Order: sequence, then structure tokens, then C-alpha cells
Amino acid sequence: MKNIAIILTMATVLFAQTGLELAQQIDNKKEPNDISAIMKMELTNKKGKVKTSSFKSISKDGGEKQIIWFLSPADDKGVAFLKIEHENKDDEMRMWLPAFNKIRRISSKKKADAFMGSDMSYEDLENRNINENTYEIIGEEEINGVLCWMLKSTPNKGITKTYSHHITWVSKDKLLALKEESFDRTNKLLKFKTFEYQHIGEYDTPSEIFVENVQKKHSTKLIFEKIVLDSGIKDNLFHEKNLKRIPK
Repeated sequence: MKNIAIILTMATVLFAQTGLELAQQIDNKKEPNDISAIMKMELTNKKGKVKTSSFKSISKDGGEKQIIWFLSPADDKGVAFLKIEHENKDDEMRMWLPAFNKIRRISSKKKADAFMGSDMSYEDLENRNINENTYEIIGEEEINGVLCWMLKSTPNKGITKTYSHHITWVSKDKLLALKEESFDRTNKLLKFKTFEYQHIGEYDTPSEIFVENVQKKHSTKLIFEKIVLDSGIKDNLFHEKNLKRIPK
């Protein structure tokens, strides 16, 4: 029976009829309950100068809850970030800035701002709410020999976002995002992203994310190290008071 179930699941994936159905299949993929990792972040400006930093990230519930503590360089050590996403109200985002002894709330008006000088905005750190977008399969293309659907996602009317739309290359075999292009409000290409994965247990989890702001000629590479899955992280970790406590 298990083999039949697998065949039926693959048939559903291979013959997805609409963009919404594909988006729902991606959204319904099994994910670890929590992920902990040490992250290396490399920022490269248009002159080729590289700045490297590292931080510890712990997330839960598909990334709906996340807390980050910066470990290096010395100027950034202790800076921390907390995100808690909500279904029916604005997401919570806060930054602990030890140099100012202050916790700063990231308002919805600041979601387009860069996160720690990177090419990722605060909006990029949020999950894309499936109910706030319209989806369309606009083609197929191979990425490094892997056949992908090209899935276009456009914010619904009345939803204010930094981007006019995204085009994501989703692998047909595993429903993984391999590449994405994000367009500004004038429909010009703003960011180009690529994703690499490693298989841990029963999951394909990111091992590297590359983001380039093509308009500013600036890029960010995130490298995932020391990944731990399903370690039983408690909800009470994701609290403002824990921003000031760098874990050992």
C-alpha cells in the first residue's frame, strides 16, 4: 500500500493543474518542527569587497517563529532579532541593539529595509502567506539538469508588499525552490536568488542561499553549518527577554 501511496502522490505532483495547487503542495510539504544552525553570512559589494559575519538561528513551525543572535564580527556581536508570524494580525519583529541598550520594533513600514546590511529585507525573512497571493504556472525550465515549474506569485489587491511579483523555479521531483527572481513595484528585476540543499534524515534542508540585488550590484551568501533538526525547541524561547541572552 505504501508504494501505491507514493505513486499517487507523485502523480498529483507531476500533473498539478494550477499555480494555486502547486503552491498548496509546496505549503503542505512535511518540515521539521524546529531547526537550529550556525549561519555564515558573506556580503559582497560592487567593488568585490567582502564582509563576513556569523550568527546562530533557531526557528520553529516552518519559520513562523525565529530568533537570531549575532556572534561576529565584534561590532555586531550581541545584536539579536526575533520574529513571530501571525495569521490574522501583523507579524512581530524586534531587534536588540546592545550598543544602544535598546529593543527596536520593526514596523510594517520598515519591512523593505535591509536586514543587517544584507540583500535580504525584513519582508524576505517572512513566510509568503499563500492566501495573500495569486499563483500561476508560466512555464517549465531546467535548472542544473532538474526540470522545474516556473511559478509566478503576485500579491493580491490591497496587500502592500515591496515586490510586484516573484517567479520561482520549483523542482518537479522534490518541490524545492531552486531559483527565484523578485521584481520591484515597477516590474523591474530587483533580486536574483539561488538555493542549495542537503538531505538530513527525511528532510531536504537549505545548505546555502545566494541573493543578489541586481540594481545595487550587491550580493549576500548564507551558508548553513551545524544544522540540528527536531531538537524539541520550546515556544517560550521566542520571547523578547531572550534576545539579550546569547546561547552557549
